[in-house]
Amino acid sequence: TPVWFYMQIAPIRNEYDKVVLFLCTFKDITVFKQPIEDESTKGWAKFARLTRALTNSRSVLQQLTPMNKSDGVHKHSRLAEVLQLGSDILPQYKQEAPKTPPHIILHYCTFKTTWDWIILILTFYTAIMVPYNVSFRTKQNNIAWLVLDSVVDVIFLVDIVLNFHTTFVGPGGEVISDPKLIRMNYLKTWFVIDLLSCLPYDIINAFENVDEGISSLFSSLKVVRLLRLGRVARKLDHYLEYGAAVLVLLVCVFGLVAHWLACIWYSIGDYEVIDEITNRIKTDSWLYQLGQSIGTPYHFNASGTGQWEGGPTKDSLYISSLYFTMTSLTTIGFGNIAPTTDGEKIFSVAMMMVGCEAVTDEMERPDNHESY
Repeated sequence: TPVWFYMQIAPIRNEYDKVVLFLCTFKDITVFKQPIEDESTKGWAKFARLTRALTNSRSVLQQLTPMNKSDGVHKHSRLAEVLQLGSDILPQYKQEAPKTPPHIILHYCTFKTTWDWIILILTFYTAIMVPYNVSFRTKQNNIAWLVLDSVVDVIFLVDIVLNFHTTFVGPGGEVISDPKLIRMNYLKTWFVIDLLSCLPYDIINAFENVDEGISSLFSSLKVVRLLRLGRVARKLDHYLEYGAAVLVLLVCVFGLVAHWLACIWYSIGDYEVIDEITNRIKTDSWLYQLGQSIGTPYHFNASGTGQWEGGPTKDSLYISSLYFTMTSLTTIGFGNIAPTTDGEKIFSVAMMMVGCEAVTDEMERPDNHESY
């Protein structure tokens, strides 16, 4: 049985003004065409069938309403331009923003995107400063640094509040804007980590009367902030298609890993340089040898505290630690700073394995064979 269709074709272009698909709309107008071309009935019977068909097809009638002459010429010309794919009148394909409650923020809006970049920068800041403060056990007696860290804690706290009012993408790709579902999803995912990361550990450690064990515990809990880097990986995932961005990210990741390992390397040396049981210094430790080589040796204060004092400054210790981890990760190893104790040797072997594995993975990539 033949049928009649009214077809509309609209080319759709992307953000680069390139036609990516055609949107076709089909409407069945068989009931409208049949009475006109059916010659089996004449006169009033044909007119009655036409009236009944038009009544049952109001939507089709509205689209096919006769136009005046000027409109017809204008519509016809624009239809011709559409068929010729004129770029000036191609319709833009834009997804309509979902309707959300007044206190709910869309996760892809401009404000949330800017806020996420601020959190991203502060996360990198904590990823650098937290291991340094934990390893070198620096008390934040500097008011400027204490205020800065307190501001970071407040911003992380505000981020928790915003996450309770931000939409998320559901398993089916839909935007979830229900406040109850948003709260339940956040409580089950990142809430605990975000809460532990925004506690004011630096303010607690700033008090001189805090017990050393409790202060060390609070400093160690700050490492939980590093778990926020999982969000960084998700946000930077879509930049991996750009070669320059990949290079910058690789350099940043390498520097960050070297920084973490430098903090661990110093912690091992600081733990082993002095035997707490016998209160004697280990002359084979790299910290002791570094102090001897740069002219800042350790000395025993017998008349005062009865403890070992002196040694290299924290700046020298960090720079030397970072220098050693860089040379180990790149498998260069000049030997001027060398592991001597068992703990230092085990950690050095682990660093060399990490460095060799990273280089091997990079060389095995098909797109890097020519560069090597």
